[in-house]
This record gives sequence, structure tokens and C-alpha cells, in this order.
Amino acid sequence: MRAHGHKKRAAPRLRRFDADLQGKRGLTTLRLMKTSFLRAGLLSLLVASTVFVGGCQSGAYYSVMEKMGKPKREILVDRVTETREAQGAAKTQFRSALEQFLAVSKVDLGDLQVKYDRLASELKDSEAKAKAVHDRIAALDSVATALFAEWKKELGQYTSEALRSQSEEQYRDTFDRYQKLTAAMQKATKRMDPVLATFRDQVLFLKHNLNARAVAGLSGTAKDLERDIGKLVTEMERSISEADAFIRNMQGQG
Repeated sequence: MRAHGHKKRAAPRLRRFDADLQGKRGLTTLRLMKTSFLRAGLLSLLVASTVFVGGCQSGAYYSVMEKMGKPKREILVDRVTETREAQGAAKTQFRSALEQFLAVSKVDLGDLQVKYDRLASELKDSEAKAKAVHDRIAALDSVATALFAEWKKELGQYTSEALRSQSEEQYRDTFDRYQKLTAAMQKATKRMDPVLATFRDQVLFLKHNLNARAVAGLSGTAKDLERDIGKLVTEMERSISEADAFIRNMQGQG
């Protein structure tokens, strides 16, 4: 009986001890989770805070990315890929906008408002795609500038003349390829702005003049836009081809 009573008294104590132990484990787990989240948050904040300094990405950002296992070379290839994709999307969008413009120039007056609304929407989408191309090129130029500056500086660290000469030749070849790529990208990009300006003028004019005379006046502009967008698409395709070649070359070096 005495032993049985002792067991009864011991049971609550054991339960309290187990609860305390579980509570301590829970607190420890919670602290570890908080620490992990805090570290992740601080890392994200560090990356974000070093992204832009004076309007361009800083060297600190690339240092953080390299510590995270993402060297400048990989970032460069990624951004060439992103720019190529942005240009491809812009090419498709400008073609779509032209189709809507041609549709307006041939539409019956009863459908003019509907066609105008579609054209205005196409203009907005075209402006967004053009901005995306500009932004991608700026980001691409930022990492390329950092990569080539670092590469050129580190050429002086070689003790082997043969290896230094080999690396320098590779540097010049890659830099020349990059210059050719950016020239093609800039040439294609510059063609977007005049096309957008023409679209804006026509959409604004139609907004104020949804009538037969306004529609009749679109025929001449439509021909000009077809010509200009045709040239834009050609330049975009050349730029995309240059991007593909550059990516293959960089991956071959890796």
C-alpha cells in the first residue's frame, strides 16, 4: 500500500517534469527557428541593401552573391538570358500592337471604341515591355562592368607568364564578344522609342477624335509603322542571335 501511494505521488511529479522538459525543448526549438529566420532575414536585407548604390548595383552586392555561390560570370550569363527573353517578349508585343493598329485603321465606325480600347491596352503593354528591355540591359551592363574590371585587375596577379597570356587572350575575346552583343542590343532598343512615340501620338489622337476622318488618316501611319516595326523585329532577332552566341561562348569557357 505504501509503495502504491508512493507511485501515485510520483506520477504527477513525473508528468510535471516531462512537461517542463518538453517546454524547454519547445523553447529551444523556437529559439533555433527564430535564429534561422533572423539570419535569413539579415542576409536578405544585406543583399537588398547592397543592390543599388547611386542608381547601379554595387560591388558589395556581387561579393555577397559570390559568397552565396553565385559568381559574376554566372550572373552575367543569367542576365544576358533575361535580356534576350525580354527582347523576345518585346518583339512579340510590338507585332501584336501593330495588328491592333491595323485593325483600327480598317474597322467599321460602330466598332471603333472597342478597337481603340484594345489599341490603348496594346500601347500600355508595349511600353511595359520596352521598359523591361531597358532595365535588363542596365542590369546586364552593371555586372559586366564589375566582371571585366575584376578580370583585368587580376591579370596582374599571375606569376606564370603563359597562364597570364592565355587568360588575357580569353579576356579580350570575351570583352569583344560582349561589346558586339551590347551594340546589337542597343541598336534594337533604340528602334523601340520612335515606334512607341508614333503609337502614343496615334492613340492620343484617336482618343480625341473617334470618327471617320481620324480613321481615314491612319492608313499612311499604318504603312510607316509596318516598316518601322519590321526593322525593329529584324534588329531584335539579330540581338537575340548575338545573345545566344555569347551564352554558348561563356558556357564553353566554363
